Amino acid sequence: MISKKSKYAINALVYLAKHKEDGPIIISQIAEAQNIPQKFLESILLDLKNAGVLSSKKGRGGGYYLISDPDDVNLADVMRLFDGAIAFLPCVTYKYYERCEECKDEETCGIRDIFLEVRNETVELLKAGTLSNILGREECLEEKKNKK
Repeated sequence: MISKKSKYAINALVYLAKHKEDGPIIISQIAEAQNIPQKFLESILLDLKNAGVLSSKKGRGGGYYLISDPDDVNLADVMRLFDGAIAFLPCVTYKYYERCEECKDEETCGIRDIFLEVRNETVELLKAGTLSNILGREECLEEKKNKK
């Protein structure tokens, strides 16, 4: 499972992507709309700002806004920012590699090979899950729901 922090970050980013044309959005509006505790959201948005995904404007008319294109923000990057490695084993991680203590030979380890495949497929799916992709899926799901 992903952490609450990652889930909240994704929800906040989707909300900001939906309202990209509205300009900066205050934290309380995002928190209320997405049912995220405001104090927790403040920390998340600051992390996203430090990562270069968001920016903020202070004062009247201020708030947070996306500076990255919704096509360029993907779930893999967000999850790595908040949860670290996207892998079940440390020996198959991309940025957080560690050799498994019990492993005799990584090159012939069938367990590692399977989990490497799982990680690669998972990362590809998460990279394809951009904010634009999520918004498009929401529109399609809404259309299906309304046709019932």
